[in-house]
Amino acid sequence: MAESKPGGVQSVNRALEILELVEAGGDVALVELSNASGLPMPTIHRLVRTLVGRSYLRQLPNRRYALGARLIPMGNSAREVFGAGAAPHLARAVEQLGETVNLATLDGDMVVYVGQVPSPHAMRMFTELGRHVHPHCRAAGKALLASLPDPQVRELLGRTGMPQRTERTITDPDVFLEQLARVRETGEAVEVEEMEVGVHCVAVPVPATGVRLAVSMSAPSARMSQEVQDRAIPVLREAAAAVAGDLGREAG
Repeated sequence: MAESKPGGVQSVNRALEILELVEAGGDVALVELSNASGLPMPTIHRLVRTLVGRSYLRQLPNRRYALGARLIPMGNSAREVFGAGAAPHLARAVEQLGETVNLATLDGDMVVYVGQVPSPHAMRMFTELGRHVHPHCRAAGKALLASLPDPQVRELLGRTGMPQRTERTITDPDVFLEQLARVRETGEAVEVEEMEVGVHCVAVPVPATGVRLAVSMSAPSARMSQEVQDRAIPVLREAAAAVAGDLGREAG
C-alpha cells in the first residue's frame, strides 16, 4: 500500500486506495483487495461495507466489487470543472493556430471530451463536451491509448469494437497497434478522415502521472496541410505541458 502523505487521515487514504484498486481492476474480490493493499481482511471488509453503503462501490452477483453509481455525477462535475480550468491553455493554442483545440480523456473504454475552445473560422470543427466516442478513430484516442500496453489495448478494442466510420477508419487491431507504436515513438497522433470525411486531427498526450489526457487540434482537411500540422505539434505540446503543470500544482 502506498504511504500516506504527512498529516493525512489513514482511514481516508485507505478508502481512496480501495477505490483506485477497483478502478484499475474493473471488478475485484475482497481477497484481491487485501493482497494488493496489504491490509488485513477485517479492515477490507469494513472499508468496502462503508463504500457500498454510500454507493461508491457496488457488489456484483458473483460477489466481486465494482465502482458505484455515486461516482458518476461526481466524475461529470469534475470533468466540467477541469475542462474550464484548462480553457486558458487551449485558448492560447487557438490564438496561435486558428483552429479548434480540445482536451480529452478516457472514461472507461471511451474517449470523452472535457474541454474545447473553438476556431474563429466560420467553418470550424465542433465536438460536444461530454460526448463519448470510440478511441480507434480519433487522434486523441490514439494519444491516450498509446500509454497502455498492447495486450490491454487489444482487450479494450475487443470490448468496444472498431466500427467503420469512413473508408479510412482503421478496423484491424494489428494495424491500429502499429499506429500506436509510431505514436509512442514520435509523441504525436494523427487522424485523417477516420471519424468523419473532411476532418483532420492531430493530438499529443498530456505528460502527467496518474491521469490520461490528450490535447488535440481538429480542422477541415482542406486547411490541414503538412506545414500546418508541423506547426501545430509544438503548440499543442506547450498547451499539454501547461495542463500538466496545473495538475502538478493541484497534487502538491
